[in-house]
Amino acid sequence: MSVRIHNLSIDCRDTYALSGFWAQVFECSRQPDDLPGDPEAMLLPEGGPEVLFLAVPEGKSVKNRLHLDLEPVDRTRDEEVERLLAVGAVHVDDQRRPDGTGWVVLADPEGNEFCVLRSAAERAATTG
Repeated sequence: MSVRIHNLSIDCRDTYALSGFWAQVFECSRQPDDLPGDPEAMLLPEGGPEVLFLAVPEGKSVKNRLHLDLEPVDRTRDEEVERLLAVGAVHVDDQRRPDGTGWVVLADPEGNEFCVLRSAAERAATTG
């Protein structure tokens, strides 16, 4: 492999608040030296690249050009959607189909969209 993703950077207004939301999403802790008002914050989710939150003065104004597709590991898509709504995500769009395929589009507290897909177990159960 010639390159790997070192970190994923997310521009935001409040690095501490948004990293707190995503810490709940990834079920990991903020870095101990990240404090309210800091211009950046970092998460180290298990199995993924570092996630860096960078303070910028402008708010989000249009649809994301890049977004995350999340796949639950130990729960179903629908259980994960409910968990994320409970920690502060906002429902944006529902692309679930009657046969169980599809995804749900959510947004974080600053409006950054992301999708929740079916788990590997759910996909395996519907393939022959």
